[in-house]
Amino acid sequence: MPRQDARWAQGAGGVTAVAALAMMRRDDASFLGAAEPEMPAAMPVPASAPMGLCALLAAVADRHPARIAFVDQASKPDWCGRPAIAWTFAAAREIVARLAEGLQQLRLPPRSPVGLCMAGMAEAHLAFLAIEQAGHVPCLLPVTWDEDRLLQAVESAQILAILTQGVLGAERPAETMCRVAMRYFPLRFVAAFGPHVPDGVLSLDQVVLDHRGDAAALGTASAAGLVTFALPGAPPAGPAGPPPEPAGAPVAVRREAEALTAAAAGCLAPMRVEPGDRILSLVPPSDLKGLATGLAAALLAGATLECHPVFEAGTLSAALDQPVPTHLVAPAWMEAGFARTTVAGRLRTLAYVHRAPCRLSGRLPGRAGVVDILAFDETALLCGRRDAQDVGLVLAAPERAAMAPERAALAPERAALAPERVAPIPDRTADRAGLIQLRRDPDGRLSFRGAACTARMLHRGITREENQDGWMPSRFRPSLFAGVATAVAEV
Repeated sequence: MPRQDARWAQGAGGVTAVAALAMMRRDDASFLGAAEPEMPAAMPVPASAPMGLCALLAAVADRHPARIAFVDQASKPDWCGRPAIAWTFAAAREIVARLAEGLQQLRLPPRSPVGLCMAGMAEAHLAFLAIEQAGHVPCLLPVTWDEDRLLQAVESAQILAILTQGVLGAERPAETMCRVAMRYFPLRFVAAFGPHVPDGVLSLDQVVLDHRGDAAALGTASAAGLVTFALPGAPPAGPAGPPPEPAGAPVAVRREAEALTAAAAGCLAPMRVEPGDRILSLVPPSDLKGLATGLAAALLAGATLECHPVFEAGTLSAALDQPVPTHLVAPAWMEAGFARTTVAGRLRTLAYVHRAPCRLSGRLPGRAGVVDILAFDETALLCGRRDAQDVGLVLAAPERAAMAPERAALAPERAALAPERVAPIPDRTADRAGLIQLRRDPDGRLSFRGAACTARMLHRGITREENQDGWMPSRFRPSLFAGVATAVAEV
């Protein structure tokens, strides 16, 4: 397939007029205050089909097509050579349908594992949704991994195709994936967004131009779930920088689509994201914590998602100055830096994401609206505001999780999909106590149970059932002092 530049993203080169009109350049800030016309309710999805993220996208697009779904970082052209775009829900649905149609033309077996190795930009969100809509299983591969680790992950999940990008700063992810494909014969297709798409790699820009897709059918098919990768043996975070990645081989973890939705609902409860708000994420969307606090949370709440894969203080400050209610999701190691700024005063919520093992004693007293999200490998996310439901208190006394009073108001579009299928998230709200339960075993190890942490290990595409009694054991235990968890350590 011939290579094609990114002109389609600017409305040129063959994109339909309706999609072009629905898209806006990132530097046009007028979208933040745009009025939204009232639209008819979304069509219900059959109760037999597991609801995925495409169904959520379609529901919001039906009611609020002009609402902004995805916003690119303003400096995006500098590090990937692609334009920064603000995508409406209507435009996103159109492009996802086109990409999904192109993926279906590859004739992969149904529910095939398809890798996604991209930085956190709009194309990555669209590609994830397209893989789901095509009936396949998205497998999230961090774009920062080296060739050997990517090969280990591809073999573990038996990935048959990979979607990636041509340029990321000085790196060339598409070229790296070509070398991985040469070392793993079953990997049949590599596709990438340009520029600099190597010969022999399918151009996803051209796919968008060549296919039309059925936007009206988005989200009506059964969602096949997803795969993320855990890295055992992660060291604790340092006081002034990101924690180094462990040297262990990645472990593939499979979860169903509704388990991802439940995990996102558990994050929305303390974050209190409302429809039309903005989630601004500094966390890569390449694992459970990045996906549940980013794409899944935004679609579930009917909110706008803006990701900043490259941290730039000036770009972030300008983004925070936009007049829209904002919820910032940031790695926990950034807390000390943010504490010296006025960032917190410009936010509705400031959520810090921790990765176990980690220290909790170094957290600073914060104003109302500070949330901690603690990730236990790819098994579970424990979330809480720094008040009565602080994660340090819940880890010390797990029974507190069962008494959690907070409930997250979800977008009304979600209930319109299929009211009888919203369990375990009843009555258009998310009750955290029904999503996740935890316990401390006699040896101090933490175990999890509930819709938000239903996951299974994979080994070369074969599922391993390791929680026969419903409890998923972890490799972590809390360190307690005076009735509060001060750290989470490996057993």
